[in-house]
Amino acid sequence: MMQTFQHGGDITAFAKNCGCNPDEVIDLSSNINFVKPHIDVDFNTLDIAPYPNYDSLYENIAVYYGVPEDQMELFNGGSAGIFSLFAHMKGRHMGLPLRCAIYSPAYLEYKKAANRFGYELHIIDRFNAMDEKVAQGSLVIFVNPATPDGTFYDIRPLLEKWHSRNCTVLIDESFIEFTPHTSATNYLAKYPNLFILKSLTKYWGAAGIRMGALLSSAQNIAALKQTEPLWKLSAFDAAYIQSALHDKTFANRSEAANQESRDYLLTLLQKSPLIKRIYPSKVNFVLVELQSITAEELQERLTPYRVMVRNCENFDALDKYHVRIALKEVEKLQQLEEVLHA
Repeated sequence: MMQTFQHGGDITAFAKNCGCNPDEVIDLSSNINFVKPHIDVDFNTLDIAPYPNYDSLYENIAVYYGVPEDQMELFNGGSAGIFSLFAHMKGRHMGLPLRCAIYSPAYLEYKKAANRFGYELHIIDRFNAMDEKVAQGSLVIFVNPATPDGTFYDIRPLLEKWHSRNCTVLIDESFIEFTPHTSATNYLAKYPNLFILKSLTKYWGAAGIRMGALLSSAQNIAALKQTEPLWKLSAFDAAYIQSALHDKTFANRSEAANQESRDYLLTLLQKSPLIKRIYPSKVNFVLVELQSITAEELQERLTPYRVMVRNCENFDALDKYHVRIALKEVEKLQQLEEVLHA
């Protein structure tokens, strides 16, 4: 039985169940880029004696996202940014009722944060009820491109609708680098209650490096920083990300490898009698609906091959027949073929 907020990517537990080493597992459950940047840092010589200074880190990331430094705050991972924003909004309301509308299915940490901070939760089914009205003054959560299906939405008409309802809006763009689409950062000047979440680890293939960013107006960021600690990122995190950002070949290498992997995976899925529906995706994962077996049963068939996939039954609007499969090297995806075509 899946836990309510269970995620993919627990390689250690899966390897223990398989009786193998973690490095023998093919992890198709975790949506982290399998392409890695070239890192030109000798971490053995990194000076970690002093407290870290983030000046160059903020400068480099601000340039990368095309925003001024005072419109950005960095966090120890995207999830930390989510919880900080929810706590900050609760503090601003000073005991008044808090409403949160989450367009779902969505990253489960949003629902977890809403519950943790006592928000009145409104789940909106993205697949069937996009026109559903949100309450005045809600905190609106919208993941774009969406997870776990990879859909990209035209955000402009949605922003107009939410703005007319006096909502604070968080757009999660953790996977936008995998697409050719333009970021909503273009709308920060127009919508004063807009926040944008960025992941600095998913695209750069380094979930173990904990770094995420919230972008908003300088006024919003200044208010958010009032309750943030001085040092929440390590020198190792900062050095890794800055070196990754300087790899000018990475974007092209990532795009080419992910496209090859996506084409191969889609061919496997389209030919498989086990697959009922494939959700269109331009990111580094594909959501499928199974024909006659459950996600749990598919995982049981894949376990002897040491392959993990993401059972999506704990996402709102999905059920036990939905599975997310992340892109990996083609030779690793080949392990799926025998099971999918059985």
